[in-house]
Amino acid sequence: MVTALCMTGISIGCAAIIVAISIGNGAQSYLETEIIGGMKLDEITVTPQSTGGPGEGGGQSAGGERGLLTDDKVQVIQGFNHVKSVVATKQLGYFRTISSDNLIHEGINIVAVDLSKLQEQGNRFKEGGPLEQIGAVVLNYGATTGWKDAETSERLNNMMNSDPNNPQLWEEFQKYESTVSEMIGKNVQLEQMDNDKKLLSPQLYVGGVLDVPKGRDAQFAFYDRQAYISFDTAEWLTDSLNLQKGPATKQRVYDNLTVKVEDLQYIKPLEDLISKLALNASDNLAMRDQVASQLDTFKAIALGVGVFILLLASISIIVAMTMSTHQRRRQIGIMKVLGANMPQIRNMFIVEASLLGLLGGLLGIVFAYLIIKGLNSFIMASAGMSGLQIAVTPETLPIGIAFAVMTGIFSGIYPAISAARTNALLAIKRD
Repeated sequence: MVTALCMTGISIGCAAIIVAISIGNGAQSYLETEIIGGMKLDEITVTPQSTGGPGEGGGQSAGGERGLLTDDKVQVIQGFNHVKSVVATKQLGYFRTISSDNLIHEGINIVAVDLSKLQEQGNRFKEGGPLEQIGAVVLNYGATTGWKDAETSERLNNMMNSDPNNPQLWEEFQKYESTVSEMIGKNVQLEQMDNDKKLLSPQLYVGGVLDVPKGRDAQFAFYDRQAYISFDTAEWLTDSLNLQKGPATKQRVYDNLTVKVEDLQYIKPLEDLISKLALNASDNLAMRDQVASQLDTFKAIALGVGVFILLLASISIIVAMTMSTHQRRRQIGIMKVLGANMPQIRNMFIVEASLLGLLGGLLGIVFAYLIIKGLNSFIMASAGMSGLQIAVTPETLPIGIAFAVMTGIFSGIYPAISAARTNALLAIKRD
């Protein structure tokens, strides 16, 4: 019974270490693919230091276009060493959108970009592709969801205003929001309010639809609703919908610039150069380091719990082996009388303790698989994070076994020494 309890303690400690390492590896893999991978660490985000309005620091009143993100500055950045690509974007804002088959979308963000560079940013086309003609538009995956007919859209909006806490209403609303519509080849129009008057843009042709971004779940991707147009199309829409705000500039002005670099070591030097152009430059390296630090802390805590459990198990082994030494003192005495020396007796107890640790480690592997299977089921049921999968990798098994065997060996040293020092004559006479 005592031996069984010792094996159970070792097996729990071994399982705790294997599970801790497996959780750490699974979380690290998940962070690298879902979070850190989505950060695009090899990119620098560049934004203007001013919006270009009169009187703003660094804006037009303080020296023309000094604080703006203009074509000239984009060309300068493209010429920097170690820059792989530069992608500029301009936000037109969110618009109510109407399709040629009378479906309505309440809000799609219109972004002007060089459509030929969409794939450089990691986008994949599900249907169609980037068209060069004015009026072409590319929808991302999220922009293909949430389309409703005019009657349904008005009914849901009225119900949400009158009874916003109705769970059945939100369930129906969520159903429409997550339903994907076939948009390729359709014409769409943007609706703009101008002094309480509705203005409709010229018709735009949906020439391409992007797939769900790699590493993202479709159930989260549909919240990001973007429609991409060329800069010529953006200027065409700006004129037709009267979207021009503030004074006109001599050059085309952008809201954002994504600079992809050859290697992470060039991020900081390039940011320093970009800052000298009166622009803001930022990256995700600090966030990556913060996430990695939190992950290391978590892995250390989990590993510490496993080691603590093994420490408790080692105490039980010491007690059990000491009791075994006391109960077997007559056999030890007889062995000494028959010629067994102290190292032989000591080694016998150490081998016994190590075998106890090995058997406990093997049992711990079984426990670890069962625990991880339960954890995966819990994660899927409660969090729905399909990308987070915890698995026992082959390299973690020797670590768990090694901890268990070493725990057995170190725990058996004191009982082994005690057994080796047993007085043979006294042990035989007492028993």
